[in-house]
Amino acid sequence: MSYIAIAITLLLSLLLARPAGLYMAQVFNYERTGLDRWFGWLEKPIYAIGGIRKENYNWKQYALAAVLSNAVMMLLVYLIFRFQGALPLNPSGIASMEPTLAFNTVISFMANTNLQHYSGESGLSYLSQMLAIVFMMFTSPATGLAVGIAIIRGLTGKPLGNFFVDMVRAITRILLPICFVLAFVFVALGVPQTLEPTALGHTLEGVTQEIARGPVASFLSIKELGNNGGGFFGVNSAHPFENPDAVSNLLQILLMLLLGTGLPFTYGKMVGNKKQGRVLFVSMAMMFIVFLGISLASENAGNPAVNALGIQHQQGSMEGKEARFGVAQSALYSVVTTASETGAVNTMHDTLTPIGGLITIGNMMLNTVFGGVGVGFVNVLMYTMIAVFLSGLMVGRTPEFLGKKIEGKEMKLIAVTLIINPMLILLPTALALLTQSDTLSNPGFHGLTQALYEFTSAAANNGSGFEGLGDATPFWNISTGIVMFLGRYFSIIAMLAVAGSLAAKKTVPETSGTFRTDKALFGTVFLGTVLIVGALTFFPALALGPIAEFLTLKP
Repeated sequence: MSYIAIAITLLLSLLLARPAGLYMAQVFNYERTGLDRWFGWLEKPIYAIGGIRKENYNWKQYALAAVLSNAVMMLLVYLIFRFQGALPLNPSGIASMEPTLAFNTVISFMANTNLQHYSGESGLSYLSQMLAIVFMMFTSPATGLAVGIAIIRGLTGKPLGNFFVDMVRAITRILLPICFVLAFVFVALGVPQTLEPTALGHTLEGVTQEIARGPVASFLSIKELGNNGGGFFGVNSAHPFENPDAVSNLLQILLMLLLGTGLPFTYGKMVGNKKQGRVLFVSMAMMFIVFLGISLASENAGNPAVNALGIQHQQGSMEGKEARFGVAQSALYSVVTTASETGAVNTMHDTLTPIGGLITIGNMMLNTVFGGVGVGFVNVLMYTMIAVFLSGLMVGRTPEFLGKKIEGKEMKLIAVTLIINPMLILLPTALALLTQSDTLSNPGFHGLTQALYEFTSAAANNGSGFEGLGDATPFWNISTGIVMFLGRYFSIIAMLAVAGSLAAKKTVPETSGTFRTDKALFGTVFLGTVLIVGALTFFPALALGPIAEFLTLKP
């Protein structure tokens, strides 16, 4: 029955992907949509107050607008965190954030990572949750989506557009309408939406129990749709107020996948070749299905060391799983949240089997199995251009992509982008293992995996954690904050530069010798490029972590 539920979930996601993608293409091609009269009126005062003119930017202006606007937002939100203890809407009297924790948190949410070194219900006031966190949960994915669309435009030789117009349209035409409706749906399912203080309950033993609550439903909808992932409560979507039942769990999975699975179809529509979008979608879907199958098999098989003792394991590895969801839905959620770079969790990833944990880390290291809103698809386009370049070298032709020649300038930018990601993961991990071993709950191979997971999650802008790590320290706050910032904005700037370079080039007519990127053959080359160039980079670290841990459990 659990596998039937998974099949239905994936089928629903498949059915939603194409309409979502085509709608996003309409929005960013500035075509009229049915939502114009409902949300279009919001844009005029925003443009007027912000002094936004609908002029096209070059790649430098676009990158500068994205980075500087995000930096200003981070500064404002940092001040809210630092003074929340003295600000209103704080019925529980939560103290202001410590400086390094505020530094980490503000970068985390603005970088669309939502890595949390605090517990939501005890670390933030209602004001901080609504005015700071939810604000960044809208503007951060809108930034990523705007950048992704600008890069697609540049690859086709069109003007990149205006960052502020694209960001506003992403919020008013895509994020806000869906979240507005889904917030009411979540309330109907039992998710709290209140400004009342913590409730007090009296148990049968005569003990007073504090029950945290708050404006959770509005938080939850954008958390999942925007691939944010941060939890209102410390245990995230394992909390019954944040994920009450199987229906809310299903909706959360669909929301996490909605925009990421739709973007290949957006891309196909905007470049004028829908087959290219379908090839990329099918390629990513194949990786997703394989990874999901491996995770399900591993979690259902249970712990080999426990199995060797003769203990029954028909339910699989239930350690750290929510009994309401079981092994199958927990494994599915863990693969979806890391494939979509969301970071929400309905189970503790620290308790996954070694192979189940390997799949979650692998998803984040590749960052191409659908990926987060906008920026994840930018990584897909990066690997697409690498695949085109390698194919061109093999046949002795200048590589061409969307009618533009890919030459040394573009490949140097892509190569640097490709190298910076493993550096942001492996170097800090080595430093942490040398200096912060006391913060790891496990001194063996699993401890290495905990540190590796933390920096992988930070660099990939995912935000989930193994949770066995004592990360609420200045070292982890500052180091992961730096990694999240560089992991987010370095790739944005570099890939905008690639798009700007290609946009300035003349279109090369297609000939019989042009390598077609809308055929199944290219999908195979793309998959090979991702697995060889991407996966092999991290194989030595994975061999010392989850793979070694798995081998030690074998009887």
